[in-house]
Amino acid sequence: MKRITRRFFLAASSAAAVTAISCQPKSGTGNGSSGQPAAGEVLRLYSGRHYDSDKAIYEAFTDKTGIKIEYIEDEADKLIERIKAEGTNSPADLLLTVDAGRLWRADAEGLFQPVTDRQAPALYAAVPANLRHPQGHWFALSKRARVVMYNKNKVKLSELSTYEDLANAKWRNQILVRSSSNIYNLSLGGELIAVHGEAKTEEWARGLVANFARPPEGNDTAQIMACAAGIGSIALANTYYLVRLAKSAKPEERAAFEKIGVFFPNQQGQGPDGRGSHVNISGIGLIKTSRNSRAAIAFMEYLVSPEAQAIFAKGNSEYPVLKGAALDPALAALGQFKESTVSADAFGRNNAIALKLFDRAGWK
Repeated sequence: MKRITRRFFLAASSAAAVTAISCQPKSGTGNGSSGQPAAGEVLRLYSGRHYDSDKAIYEAFTDKTGIKIEYIEDEADKLIERIKAEGTNSPADLLLTVDAGRLWRADAEGLFQPVTDRQAPALYAAVPANLRHPQGHWFALSKRARVVMYNKNKVKLSELSTYEDLANAKWRNQILVRSSSNIYNLSLGGELIAVHGEAKTEEWARGLVANFARPPEGNDTAQIMACAAGIGSIALANTYYLVRLAKSAKPEERAAFEKIGVFFPNQQGQGPDGRGSHVNISGIGLIKTSRNSRAAIAFMEYLVSPEAQAIFAKGNSEYPVLKGAALDPALAALGQFKESTVSADAFGRNNAIALKLFDRAGWK
């Protein structure tokens, strides 16, 4: 019998159908954090991630602890609304999703409860302060660098410097980027607001829009492919999208990868120019109404263990949050870089402001 179960949303409603049930939750589990979780307990995980490698982590945790995992996968915003609608009756113990902006939204809705350093010392030791909520409401599990990718036949490496410089008129008709409403762009904008303030960030957005090679369309892969095709010469994208092209079974995608260079912005100088490249996250939070918080915290700590971090890093070519954990070789080949230490909580908090600024700037 499978130890991990999955629930699928019905298309017309928020009801879920259970495809397999490994066991029922033990009675009397309680939601206190003292003592040790017991084998046979059931954790209910709502996940906005959709990677097969995550299932290997769940299985390894069950093998190690005997704690079963039931999980639901859907878009993060739908999961947040589902937990809100379920209220005090929500069966969810944990929300796992991508982007600090979505974690901030869930926390703003009051869905999370704090986890202290006394409850989870390994979690605090592994996750840097800028990659977790100040009061422990959520924690990063992996990192995603949003960087400049360029057509090696059109751009010289020496011409590149900072995110801010992408608004320079020298890049007229050359920038490729997805919609402003995309959460990755909103979080980048949120960091710029934290660094420069609203007025300068709006000015930057206006300059960026003036430099668009085309109106935004498609995902990060579409930007990279268009850059390789010469539609523009610079794309803003997350590194793991490029690594996927490097590993692709499609010859045209591998050929596109060969045409693209990677530049990590904001590496040189003092102040904002040298703050490091923007890093977003996947992360997790403990639901306020969890009835299995001891097991949930044990799972959260397991997710930052060397074993689990290796699976995270390899499975979706993301950067591990645990210092010293091995990188996927194809990701490592892109090079080392200095990361921005601007708080993920800060750029999550600024998402809504960023969207307003981008709209005014004409970035649709």
